[in-house]
Amino acid sequence: MEEKEILMRVMDRFVHTGSTTDELVKVTCLPDNKTSFVEYSGTDGRSIYLVQYHVDGKAIYAGFSSRTQTVYLSACN
Repeated sequence: MEEKEILMRVMDRFVHTGSTTDELVKVTCLPDNKTSFVEYSGTDGRSIYLVQYHVDGKAIYAGFSSRTQTVYLSACN
């Protein structure tokens, strides 16, 4: 499954139900208006940049890490 498909599925579920669970990937909610996150693996860090998406009139920042199969979400206020 492609990254964009994963992001859209997770964001759609989050906007409509508030659920932060998914069967295929890990989902992590970040503080509101967060646009980047440093993901650590041991002593190494990697920046994950979140992009603003609009789902049913609501704006959400979201990003995907292929290394850890994690979707990061941040509400836009």
